[in-house]
Amino acid sequence: MARYKLNNTTRRQVLTGGLGLVAAPFIWRPASAEDRRIVVRDAGGPFAVGFAEAFYKPFQAASGIQIVAVPSASEPTSQIRAMVENGTYTWDMAHLTLSAATQLTAANFLDPLKIDTPDFNKIPAEYKTPYFAGVDVFAVVLAYRADAFAKKGLPEPTGWADYFDVKKLPVRRGMRKHPFDNVEIALLADGVPLEKLYPLDFDRAYRKLDGIKPSIAAWWDGGAQSSQLLKSGEIDMTPAWNARAQAAIDDGAPVKIIWDQNLWVPEGFSILRGTPKADLCREFIKFTASPEQQAIFTKHLSYGPVQADAYKNIPPDRAKVLSTYPDNMRRRIQVDDAFWAANKDKQMERFNAWVLG
Repeated sequence: MARYKLNNTTRRQVLTGGLGLVAAPFIWRPASAEDRRIVVRDAGGPFAVGFAEAFYKPFQAASGIQIVAVPSASEPTSQIRAMVENGTYTWDMAHLTLSAATQLTAANFLDPLKIDTPDFNKIPAEYKTPYFAGVDVFAVVLAYRADAFAKKGLPEPTGWADYFDVKKLPVRRGMRKHPFDNVEIALLADGVPLEKLYPLDFDRAYRKLDGIKPSIAAWWDGGAQSSQLLKSGEIDMTPAWNARAQAAIDDGAPVKIIWDQNLWVPEGFSILRGTPKADLCREFIKFTASPEQQAIFTKHLSYGPVQADAYKNIPPDRAKVLSTYPDNMRRRIQVDDAFWAANKDKQMERFNAWVLG
């Protein structure tokens, strides 16, 4: 990795006065540890491990800026709103889905990135906004236990239509307790063509979901839970985030992944509006745009890096299970993050009522 420079000035130059900026009467005092620290929200689990090796530890070593990672539940928009409105920053920045960042941007809860570096500029446009810097892409895939189908003499599923076909495949199903993805999956299974998927026809989707609801053996809220359900055999088939399904495979479970019509969503870093550490956060985000650094987190987390050059440093066998691997990208469908940002709150209420009804 090339030597990291903070604001184009090396730490050694600053500390030694190599720029000739220290006047004789001035007594230099180092910034406090608190001033040189930023708190970053991530999802914990494999994110914490992968990001620590790829981003947190090397950035701190190169810049002297301490990174404190704090895990939280997915889609933490309400927490961020409260922090900004109260001016109390438990986090300075957060790893978010593009949908969450879009929703927070519309409500003016994020600071603009204002970043212009070669690595950042190479990030494809679909993975960034003026308020969001993508680093990884996750995909919602159909994951299933091959042994369960073999024991019952059933054919293995081939796509979303099979997930909803309870007569053809009478197995235990899992489902995320959230409208995200489930609505798209229901419409795809019901034959809606890709070019007409959005805007989502919620009424049609719920009619399809009604048919599968009695076959849901377990609802999951977090990725670790979906992995455990697959590993333990409590469920035979479920939509899952690809890294969580891959974690079950890596742990030895007889799980397979279907990539056809996988639903993809970028994740990345955003800065909370008003944090006094915004400039330090920008330096960190510049660092995360490096293809070499993004390659590192894939050892622990099988979400795909947004930088294509990262694949130059990823072993071929590992590359094939990542969401941005060319063959997996060829079969993907982009989630409309702007649509969900505008409809999330209302549809959360409807989905929760449907689950309980």
